[in-house]
Amino acid sequence: MAKPKLLCVFSLSLLCLISLSAADSFVLDDLRLAGSSFPSVHAKELIRALNLFPKEEINIVDQDRISLKEGPNLVEKRFMFPNLEVPAGVSVEDLGHHAGYYKLANSHDARMFYFFFESRNSKKDPIVIWLTGGPGCSSELAVFYENGPFTIVNNMSLVWNEYGWDKASNLLYVDQPIGTGFSYSSDQKDIRHNEDEVSNDLYDFLQAFFAEHPEFAKNDFYITGESYAGHYIPAFAGRVHKGNKAKEGIHINLKGFAIGNGLTNPAIQYKAYTDYALDMGVIKKSDYDRINKMVPVCEMAIKLCGTDGTISCMASYFVCNSIFNGIMKLAGDTNYYDLRKKCEGSLCYDFSNMETFLNKKSVRDALGVGNIDFVSCSPTVYQAMLVDWMRNLDAGIPNLLEDGIKLLVYAGEYDLICNWLGNSRWVHAMQWSGQKEFVASPEVPFIVDGSEAGVLKTHGPLGFLKVHDAGHMVPMDQPKAALEMLKRWIKSTVSEAGDSEKLVAEM
Repeated sequence: MAKPKLLCVFSLSLLCLISLSAADSFVLDDLRLAGSSFPSVHAKELIRALNLFPKEEINIVDQDRISLKEGPNLVEKRFMFPNLEVPAGVSVEDLGHHAGYYKLANSHDARMFYFFFESRNSKKDPIVIWLTGGPGCSSELAVFYENGPFTIVNNMSLVWNEYGWDKASNLLYVDQPIGTGFSYSSDQKDIRHNEDEVSNDLYDFLQAFFAEHPEFAKNDFYITGESYAGHYIPAFAGRVHKGNKAKEGIHINLKGFAIGNGLTNPAIQYKAYTDYALDMGVIKKSDYDRINKMVPVCEMAIKLCGTDGTISCMASYFVCNSIFNGIMKLAGDTNYYDLRKKCEGSLCYDFSNMETFLNKKSVRDALGVGNIDFVSCSPTVYQAMLVDWMRNLDAGIPNLLEDGIKLLVYAGEYDLICNWLGNSRWVHAMQWSGQKEFVASPEVPFIVDGSEAGVLKTHGPLGFLKVHDAGHMVPMDQPKAALEMLKRWIKSTVSEAGDSEKLVAEM
């Protein structure tokens, strides 16, 4: 079995070299391919070169450093953040803010950290889980900068978020995969490399969560997130649905899942990079023609990843990202998450207040995390998941749609890296029983407070929303529109073909 794999890798590397000879040297500089030995010899070097995140290993800890309690929970407590202004007489119990760890049943020694914020409206509201992407970036980014109950101000105090999603849901944030944020393990074998492993861990987490919180087990349940969560979310939704059908453990009342500016179908989305960049004026037509010479190589690489496995998937990551890197060499210091802005720092945004806040002793004591290190984005997780990057995750979505589980894909219009155009293309191309009707359905305005906040297209359980005046992080850029989107999507009931006008009134 080894010979076919080597032949595929050799063919891929040879194809890369032939195509590169036709492309300009800046693409060659990005790939730094070295003949057929590229995957084995240069992979580690290239990972280090292209990795945006800090280089320290984190959250694989010595058990001697951690005092572990017996049983499944290291922490399960209600808490109140220091420096949070609350009305007089409001207690920790009244706030309904939880932080905790669950030991994952099918791991070696993994503990998954979470925040849970009870709805400010009603405990009967749906449970909404949020997954941040990366891979390897903490969901605390969303807690404090996007749709959580509060935001951090420069004096390290918290102010309430008027448009927090806990105004319409019981809101759950998870640090995953293991090694992300405050989640940790003492065993390297708990670092995950694919969506089967990631979704199984999340399913085990939910089983532990609902066992601890049975009062919420019958609430409607929605999965949401952004960016690389475009991989996580479909796999996780499929795992929950599979568990429900097989009557595994506690039934989870899955109603829908939403992907914001996600990476879901790389084969389609990477082809859209140059079209989007040209449309937005980031590159010229001559640049477009030159960079596009790498598209067929990328397509071949992704096909090999789908049939071959780890080595070819690693190669496809570098091959296909030469397209994106070629665009960014021309874009300079433009923020690839929001083309209206300049890139500042390794993540193009300054999230230092969050790290400072979460590493304060008073905050760590309130959360009960001990001496576990917190870093916004983990290089350990990022590198481990590279072999998963180019896999197509929309393949399992049609079965969910056919079973009445609804999907909303939304995207801010100024994001380059997971742009609305590529997302729209894979949504339209996805084959399911309602595909023709969805493609033919009209685009209608998404109205918030009398103004057009986006453009919506729907049929049956599927919706696509392009959000105006927003980049990669829609709830941060358009918080009011994002909250309205969530409220209306949860409440909407779409059952008849061509019903976009009805939905937009509801949504």
